[in-house]
Amino acid sequence: MYFLFKQRTTQVISPARLLILSAMVLPTVFANAQTIKGTVSGKEGQLPGASIQSPATKQGTSTDLNGSFTLNTHTTGKVKVLVSYIGHTPKEIELDIKTGINDAGVIILTPTEGQLGEVLVKGTMAPSQIKALSIKKNSLAIMDVIAADAIGKLPDRNAAEAVQRVQGVAVARYHGEADAATVRGTPFAWTSTMFNGSRLPSANVTGGRNSVLDAVPSEMIQYVQVAKALTPDMEGDAIGGSINFITRTAPAKRQLNVSAAGGYNTFSQNGTYNGSVVYGDRFFKGKLGVMVAGAIWDRQWGTDSYDIAYNTGLADPTQQKSISTVMLKRYMGRRQTYGGNVGLEYKFNTSNKIYFRGLMDKFNDIRPVYESYVDYNNSRYQYNYRYSYYQTTLNGAELGGEHQLSSRIKMDWAVSDYYTKFFLETPPTNNNKGLPIATFRQKINGGFKNLSADGKRYWGFDSPDGIGGDPLHFDAGLKDPSEVMDASKLTLQQLVISQLDTKEHDKTAQLNFKVNVASKVNLKFGGKYRHKDRTSTFGSNIVYLPGAALGIPNSPALLTLSQLQRTAFPEKAGFFTKLKSNHDNMMIDPITKEQLFNLYDPATLRANGFGDYTSASNATNLYTGTENVAAGYAMAEIDATDKLKIVAGVRNEYTTLNMRGSKATKDATNGATEISDVAVKNNYNALLPMLHLKYALNDHANLRAAYTRTFIRPNFTDLTPGESIDNSKSPVTITRGNPALKPTFSSNFDVMGEYYFSNIGLLSGGVFYKQIKDVIFSDRTTYNENGGSYVVTQARNLNDAKLFGFEGGINKRLSFLPGILAGLGVEFNYTYIHSEVEVPRTGTGLSDKTSLPNQSKNIFNSILFYERNGVMVRLAGNYRGASVETINQAAGKDFFVWTDKNFTIDASATVNITKSLRVFVELNNLTNEPLRLYMGDKRRVTSTEWYGSRGQAGIRWDIIK
Repeated sequence: MYFLFKQRTTQVISPARLLILSAMVLPTVFANAQTIKGTVSGKEGQLPGASIQSPATKQGTSTDLNGSFTLNTHTTGKVKVLVSYIGHTPKEIELDIKTGINDAGVIILTPTEGQLGEVLVKGTMAPSQIKALSIKKNSLAIMDVIAADAIGKLPDRNAAEAVQRVQGVAVARYHGEADAATVRGTPFAWTSTMFNGSRLPSANVTGGRNSVLDAVPSEMIQYVQVAKALTPDMEGDAIGGSINFITRTAPAKRQLNVSAAGGYNTFSQNGTYNGSVVYGDRFFKGKLGVMVAGAIWDRQWGTDSYDIAYNTGLADPTQQKSISTVMLKRYMGRRQTYGGNVGLEYKFNTSNKIYFRGLMDKFNDIRPVYESYVDYNNSRYQYNYRYSYYQTTLNGAELGGEHQLSSRIKMDWAVSDYYTKFFLETPPTNNNKGLPIATFRQKINGGFKNLSADGKRYWGFDSPDGIGGDPLHFDAGLKDPSEVMDASKLTLQQLVISQLDTKEHDKTAQLNFKVNVASKVNLKFGGKYRHKDRTSTFGSNIVYLPGAALGIPNSPALLTLSQLQRTAFPEKAGFFTKLKSNHDNMMIDPITKEQLFNLYDPATLRANGFGDYTSASNATNLYTGTENVAAGYAMAEIDATDKLKIVAGVRNEYTTLNMRGSKATKDATNGATEISDVAVKNNYNALLPMLHLKYALNDHANLRAAYTRTFIRPNFTDLTPGESIDNSKSPVTITRGNPALKPTFSSNFDVMGEYYFSNIGLLSGGVFYKQIKDVIFSDRTTYNENGGSYVVTQARNLNDAKLFGFEGGINKRLSFLPGILAGLGVEFNYTYIHSEVEVPRTGTGLSDKTSLPNQSKNIFNSILFYERNGVMVRLAGNYRGASVETINQAAGKDFFVWTDKNFTIDASATVNITKSLRVFVELNNLTNEPLRLYMGDKRRVTSTEWYGSRGQAGIRWDIIK
């Protein structure tokens, strides 16, 4: 197999040309072998992972995700084939095999008699568990699987929440909803998020490659495959693992089901609703299959966020832990998720079919934000009001085909086009679109009574003289208690439009061949090409300042908050009640949305003396880029013995990246800022050998081992030559790119064991180790200049790192219990991860050892369920341990920012009213678990969010099943 290295003076054959030649030549090589093709189906539709065995020839295979199989045989005449599937009666059929391709048609299996069959027929969860376990048992890679009907049994409303129940998977939560997922606790960018086997383009506004999954309703998903050790036919940029979301395709028979639900959010004290419809059918004697799905989820939500910034840029080590600002931030908004999915399949004959998948998703995040600051460094209040209306779209389509070119050669191909965009279209009165933020400030003349002797504000445990407070009993400490935030004293000091648009467009083509070269050997090889276009504006801030605040003579007087059109503050159930003290004096009635927009009208800006003081370096925040990836692979699937399977191969990915942006420099003579165009190139090759061993101890147990080499590409924003400045925050935050970043590579070792219970269940466990080179981390430093504080974040390559861990899990139905207790069951999985990387401390010769960013040491999921006679109840707990988020290379480990451990409890229940009608109840975050960040010491809070609980009730109606 040819791989993409640099071309020298001799002419070589490209991967694409080699694959075309193979398609022309290989069919004639194996023209005289025999192939059996068919589909296995049951009461609940196609059966993926069913076992197909020919006892006489000792050859076997398993069905794919669509229930289809291809079995090669080297005999003709009468051949018996045994078909088996968990929970179903095995079926033996006799076929008259002729030379070439033989059609076995649709093989129907029926549930077994007895208790297991009863669970399958009457249960609401058992069929989906069987599908997932069957696919996992027969897979060549180390992976876990969730089936679509299992996703609907838990209160998981988007793609990230759907995958959080998988062993070793952790999610990030954004204001109460999961929006990103990672495998084995590695950084989120180290997990590859794929749709139908191809990397999903990312509109992640921070420039990360991990896709934001809250835009994808869970109803759009047919299966989720979580691969922890890759095979060469999978994309190789996945150090943690890959999560493959497979969208719905055509069913085996007609189906139509709908669902509708309404609910309530305890924080926003508003209602929610969602609904979905799924229709599938086959036409033209089963040749054409059609699947259409649509979903909507509309909900009100709210969050209280308590944020503290520290003076980490000061020279005195003690004062670095003093408090710069304390902010009480309330979000109160609405989220809307819309999704549409179409799947088409046309079977020309037994050997040839084509398919089409289309996807249209839209996510609206509408949230007014109210921010009340106490600024200790400047002895003042600050009040920000912003109206956020973030929009994310994900649209795309894929066309592909599967062709049995001869009895031993199978080819598949696909071309896809996916587009995603994150954007804002406010304010409507100005051509500069983005996030509008109005900043008001009020001087605190009386000062503070709870300052330390050095004049700084501390928490008591950090204070050099013990004078301070408790983060959870925050008191501003005013000398004059009456000097509170006052709308008549809060003056408009700044108007900002923060521009955050991101667009990414992927066009992909791939071609794969699978060749049965011998009775025990299959060779698979192929190629893939992806062209990516990306445009991003991140942290570009257009800034308007009033002349009066700058001391410009004869400027109009500053506007006060009380002079503007205002609306009532959304108090709801109280203001920061979890802080154990009263802060109602910081609950200020904001300006209206219309008033905020009108402030940016050019006539209003002129009338109130505002000028455009946007930084000349603002243009450096816009960049465009193209990335081309050419990949090829070859692998062998070998049945070394009846029990041992070997997968060995290599993948090669060559990446060419070109980014175009601008860079700001200061003239040495006059200090003026000059903007110049700049281009960045970052080309690299990734050669990725892989080896998998799968040994069947018996019919119920597998032992697996794997060595894989994988990598991760640097994030786009990390590579840009520019920098972004956020003036609306206090202190001001600056994000800089680093064009010199190198990709991160990892050598991975895995050993896993699996035991499948006879009554639908699994016991599994294993160990893993990763040796990682050129880790990329987010370095965070702080400095002071001209009386202002600045926080600078920049990505850098670290020294090598290592990660090791173990995982274990059990899924067990307690059917041995007497009577109605036999419906009880448990699911539990736990993952322990230890990672270590050395961070050199800037300019000191010292270093700090820490875990990898975003990596949690402990992750577990626990589910107690009851399923009997059409009743299903589940209580689920999800735990993610503490993880470091940002590394301060200059100040050291005491100033690393961590996300604290988080444990959420969810519940759901479903009752079958009839064979086709079910009612359900879903509850999320029953314990109102907050999301908490801290710096160094767990008591040194940097942020705590509370977002309440939510729940809903509804119906699911299988009109046609």
